[in-house]
Amino acid sequence: MSRVLADVRAFGSQYLRSRVGAFFALAFPVILILLFGSIFSQTGSSQVPLYVQDLDETGMSREFVAALNNTTVIAYRGIPTDADFLGYIADHSINVALRIPEGFEDAILLAQTDPNVRVNLTLAGDETQSTYGIAATVVARVATEFNFVIAGAREVIGVDRESVAQEAFAYIDFFMPGVIGFTVMTTPLFGMTSISAEYRTRRFFKLLASTKLTKAQWLAAKIIFYVVLMFASVALMFVTGIAIFGMKATLTPMAVLFIIAATVEFTSLGMVLGIFVKDAETAAAIANAIGFPMMFLAGTFFPIDAMPPFLQSIARVLPLTFVNEGLRATMVFGNEAAALTNLLVTAVFAAVLFVVPARALSWKSK
Repeated sequence: MSRVLADVRAFGSQYLRSRVGAFFALAFPVILILLFGSIFSQTGSSQVPLYVQDLDETGMSREFVAALNNTTVIAYRGIPTDADFLGYIADHSINVALRIPEGFEDAILLAQTDPNVRVNLTLAGDETQSTYGIAATVVARVATEFNFVIAGAREVIGVDRESVAQEAFAYIDFFMPGVIGFTVMTTPLFGMTSISAEYRTRRFFKLLASTKLTKAQWLAAKIIFYVVLMFASVALMFVTGIAIFGMKATLTPMAVLFIIAATVEFTSLGMVLGIFVKDAETAAAIANAIGFPMMFLAGTFFPIDAMPPFLQSIARVLPLTFVNEGLRATMVFGNEAAALTNLLVTAVFAAVLFVVPARALSWKSK
């Protein structure tokens, strides 16, 4: 252990001498928070997300949903039919959601001959949010249009409102976990890819062969340094987010485990890439080719649900996606069950990626 700690100190001193490395690890995430936080905290989306659970799943219910979408004010989001409606709202911190009941189409058809028939939609959410009011207005308008067509303005489709109070979160609260995931990926991934390639091309590994330091110990030393560096970076992010934007997202014990596991994962991945390339320039190109697409596809800055379906399929299997979604689940929504699932996947990735370079690396690499 003393040899590992000695290498941590030596590597840390060497790393922090590089202004580029220190900038991307400590200053760049803070700049991202300031820029994106300032932009999105003061401007909103032109559409209001409305989550809809269609229990009827008929042509008439789909036509009602299509009419909502055609207003251009509503952005449709689906809720699985087998999900508990109110529980889903709470688990996903949804501001407003609509439930179309089973028998919706049958009631509308019957209402054309029976004036006593009525069917009620359920609009649930946090009435203190502006998005709830906008969605309620649109739903009521579409219901009125349907009533006019069905029964000459007689009320057949009604809207029951149910209040589900949610803690108000700002954009910065959802943005922070993504920045943490982005930083935990890029800093060790790019750093270790370049370092491993440099050690290999300059034959530093052969020099390490003359020491008592094992391959696993050398990698562990790098991981320890990056873990310490990541927590320093996260501390700066939180100070910035709370002091300037009043951020409410919290650093939970589960989030701490995510930071550690993800650092192990991406430090090891960087070493895997670095030991199989010929030079540092190629290593940097490969790291960028893997890291930057992952950064944008894994929901770091934008919701995965807003992407085209084929991109969503790719995003769902990326290692960074599990980190980002797990961090949001625990830091914003307090959903520890969902966070634990993502943490286990991240831990498996981390364990496999640690073993590969620890076994594949040769001190005699040329």
